[in-house]
Amino acid sequence: MGDKHHIRFEPVGIEIEADEDETVLDAAFRQGVNLMHGCKEGQCSSCKSFLLDGDQQMERYSTFALADYESEEGYVLLCRTHAYGDLSIELINYDEEMLLSGIPPRQTRAAVAAVQPLTHDITRLVLDVDPADEFPYRTGQYVDIEVPGTDQRRSFSMAGLPAEGPGGKLEFIIKRYPGGKFSGMLDGALSPGDPLTVRGPYGTCVMREAPDRDLILLAGGAGMAPILAQLCGLAATGSTRRTRFYYGARTERDLFALDEIAELGARLADVAFVPALSEGVSGSYEQGLITEVVDRHEGDLSSADAYLCGPPPMCDAAMELLTGKGMPEERIFLDKLTTSNGT
Repeated sequence: MGDKHHIRFEPVGIEIEADEDETVLDAAFRQGVNLMHGCKEGQCSSCKSFLLDGDQQMERYSTFALADYESEEGYVLLCRTHAYGDLSIELINYDEEMLLSGIPPRQTRAAVAAVQPLTHDITRLVLDVDPADEFPYRTGQYVDIEVPGTDQRRSFSMAGLPAEGPGGKLEFIIKRYPGGKFSGMLDGALSPGDPLTVRGPYGTCVMREAPDRDLILLAGGAGMAPILAQLCGLAATGSTRRTRFYYGARTERDLFALDEIAELGARLADVAFVPALSEGVSGSYEQGLITEVVDRHEGDLSSADAYLCGPPPMCDAAMELLTGKGMPEERIFLDKLTTSNGT
């Protein structure tokens, strides 16, 4: 362990202690402070902040997340930043409702319970958490799963609701990539009973209490996972919010979980599921990019919240569309599937 230093976050006035050997983001997680974050790998810029004062060094990161000129001006990525003295940091993106409601990440043992193909390239993975362990999380969050036989991890969102008490199951919806470090193992290398190590929870794409606001749920591909979990949570609480769930797929063979979504929707007062195909022709489903479909169906969204998960281009296009329809950016909660996720 290295020396410890004090970190103060402005304008919220929260202070934590960070060891030189851990990143500022990890130090915050450890102390239950839920800073905005995404990939945790210096790729997505969700944790970008401004260094007001202090001595720090950053691990390697992508210049797509932090351009060289931004670094020269004093911006940092908290997932890459190590403190070598007391730091004062201005948070650019933060959610006061979430800041002090974090669940400190923990590592738990799990075993494969099921590996179920859902489409030609998407699989449902179910894990049994060790009965001696508790693994609390909030609906919409994700975990890191250790790739067996390596020191690498891959991040996946939970597709179900948290268990009450020790044990329970963790459910994931994962796209398989040829040669993927983890997803490639879903073609037969992982079997029921195989042990896996899970660490988390992470992520801030969790449902906010806003019963008076409409809901837009938007997903593409394996981004279905946290959005389906949100729908499960709404059904479990009997939500009466107007909810519209838009899901983008390439072709009809890429659609899945339709019966499950219909069953959940039957338990809600005002919900509609709108799947759309970007390729091919079908008389049963909407045609076009999912953002084009949302544009056709939705008018003014100034009184709505949105939860998004999918590839970065989809999320970026959705952000532009939703804000253009009057939705404040701070009410758009998203989980981008970055390069290493799902591989």
